[in-house]
Amino acid sequence: MLGFCHANSSFATMPTPRSLTFALLAVTAAVGAYPRSDLPSISFDYKDWELACDNTRTCRAAGYHQEDDEAPNATILLTRAAGPDQPVTVQFQPADDPNHPAPDQLTMTVDGRALGTVHIDAKSNSGKLSDAQVQALLPALIKDGPVAWSAKGTTWTISTAGANAVLLKMDEFQGRLDTPGALVRKGTKPESNVLPPLPAPDVAAAPVSHDKHPVTLTPAQTRDLMAALRKTVKDGSCELVDTKAEETDAPVVRRLTKDKLLVSHTCWMAAYNTGDGYWVVDAKPPYSAVLVTTSASDYTDGVISATQKGRGIGDCFSSASWTWDGRSFAQTSATTTGMCREITAGGAWDLPTLVTHVRKAH
Repeated sequence: MLGFCHANSSFATMPTPRSLTFALLAVTAAVGAYPRSDLPSISFDYKDWELACDNTRTCRAAGYHQEDDEAPNATILLTRAAGPDQPVTVQFQPADDPNHPAPDQLTMTVDGRALGTVHIDAKSNSGKLSDAQVQALLPALIKDGPVAWSAKGTTWTISTAGANAVLLKMDEFQGRLDTPGALVRKGTKPESNVLPPLPAPDVAAAPVSHDKHPVTLTPAQTRDLMAALRKTVKDGSCELVDTKAEETDAPVVRRLTKDKLLVSHTCWMAAYNTGDGYWVVDAKPPYSAVLVTTSASDYTDGVISATQKGRGIGDCFSSASWTWDGRSFAQTSATTTGMCREITAGGAWDLPTLVTHVRKAH
């Protein structure tokens, strides 16, 4: 893992944590992708907290250290499945920081009251709180009570700024408002009012061509194909295709099925990310192009994937995937690793908003 240097003066010029939100919006923007309108999900952030609830109604809320705090960085993750009487589980993760390495045992305090220890797993660099620790933590987050983990003279803290708003939004999304199990606005409405969990959709992956050789087009066919692609990106989402310049690179064309081709072309380039467009087209003119995404990173065996950095140092990412189901590329995942808070290289958590069960093609 990578240790981050807090004294890096260039760090102040990096994009804000909200850049990850914009990256996710770019990654998940698609035409003909998995239908999202009937799948509930939410992403929300406020101050030092963020929320991601996926289409099964499972919610994950992450809180972070206060950015201008001199204490070493840390984060916690609250996870709660949908349905009545569901518990909240909490994980704590200190930053992977060589200047403040975390031992395998930390003492937890809430409002200055000792609550035992939290074991930090060496492989995941995180620890799970006990039920008693969770029960003490939750009201403290709402009431701005100080929460800390300490060992060998070093203390890791979590900000409560934004926790109230994020946990209230979690209660609202799961239908817990005014019930005994609500985290913020408790009441006497029966737990039976709480929304039930939803099953993750099943997506059957369909067979695709394994011909590794690109499809060769004549210059005239290439011009016609590019014209078909341009019709799908008039919103400016693929600026390197939405041009009629003669120097435009030729697209990469693969055989997808007997009657369909998969076309890719670079759409945009930024400081530390690039985005490729992918289209499904008919094997013959006029091609009838259908856009999948303009922010892809790779294609392998029927799966288009997209991974984008939230900022250059690589402490936060967004990702998504689309799987060929025989008719179109169905969107089968969308997630981020949380705010850009220098926790660990590659990001701290998995905060999905779309989960599915993909059955592999035989």
